[in-house]
Amino acid sequence: MVRGQLHGIARYALELARRLPGLAPDLEFSALVPAQGLPDGLGALTPRIPLHRTRAAYLSPLEQPLLAYELNKLKPDLFHATSFSLPLFWPGKLVATLHDANHLALADQYTPVQAIYYKAVVGPRARTASALITVSDFSREELGKYLKMSPYRFQVIHNGVDSRFEPPTASEARAFRERHELPERYVAVVGNAKPFKNLAMLGKFAADLPVPMVLLAGKGAVAHETGLHENVIDLEELPESEMALFYGAAAALLLPSKYEGFGLPALEAMAAGCPVIASDATALPEVVGNAAMRLPPDDPVAWREATLRILRDDALRRGLIDAGAERAARFNWTTCALHTAGVYRRALSLSNSLWPH
Repeated sequence: MVRGQLHGIARYALELARRLPGLAPDLEFSALVPAQGLPDGLGALTPRIPLHRTRAAYLSPLEQPLLAYELNKLKPDLFHATSFSLPLFWPGKLVATLHDANHLALADQYTPVQAIYYKAVVGPRARTASALITVSDFSREELGKYLKMSPYRFQVIHNGVDSRFEPPTASEARAFRERHELPERYVAVVGNAKPFKNLAMLGKFAADLPVPMVLLAGKGAVAHETGLHENVIDLEELPESEMALFYGAAAALLLPSKYEGFGLPALEAMAAGCPVIASDATALPEVVGNAAMRLPPDDPVAWREATLRILRDDALRRGLIDAGAERAARFNWTTCALHTAGVYRRALSLSNSLWPH
């Protein structure tokens, strides 16, 4: 899943891969990566463990036989599937992280193949896994409901935020804006064209704002597909080293998603000193707590007014920045990795026969 612009699931895999060897020196680690290798520009996220290239691409017709072939060749004592690619035909000890259930909860927004994959591969193999992890209490309940299993088969281990995400100095923020030809003030938007990301709602009031929205959604026609045209700057991919600057140089981050298993951009923005306005839905309240403005995802008038308030009210903005920094400090990748290593050790010490099949 680590390819192109990093999304939350890719960041999760990379953060674990670079931290676990130092935190669990009694274990040996290696990783399966795409056939083309990892993308350039990962910087500090580059893992320093043996990497094995595999042609077992997610949802490809040969994914499952190739995944079984690779694992039989490598013979690991345990395999951690950090996303939805669970090895159906490999019977070894498996730890699986399922981040959300949106392929089932929002099946109409995905291809039939993806929904079938979840039911035919993910669900059955998850039931025989040595251990299951998810990233929020919300996702635990959703996965239990849609996979028809006890939610308490899942251990909740929250994602984290890296110390690289910190408020930039005024000169660093100015240099970032100049480098990317951005105005002195803007509001940040991240996401993609999937309907549940709800970016089209922002288009209903973007033209009313005194500053532009800067959309970071990777290469493609996301602005066109979502109707985000007027008063919107479409920023293509940023190197990983500049993500904290993108958030920290912004006046606010708008996160209107209707469905999130976690909502990592909100956490990273808060750590970088950026006030957040987030949907009061799914896992986002669990992540942001009271450190962000939380609004119904289908109320563009409320989103417009909240954005204008942040732009005009320095005291409100400062309060959100302070609360956001305190909230973000509760989540870190080292804690996530330590808890994950504990799951590995328990799985390695137990016979698979102890788990329901």
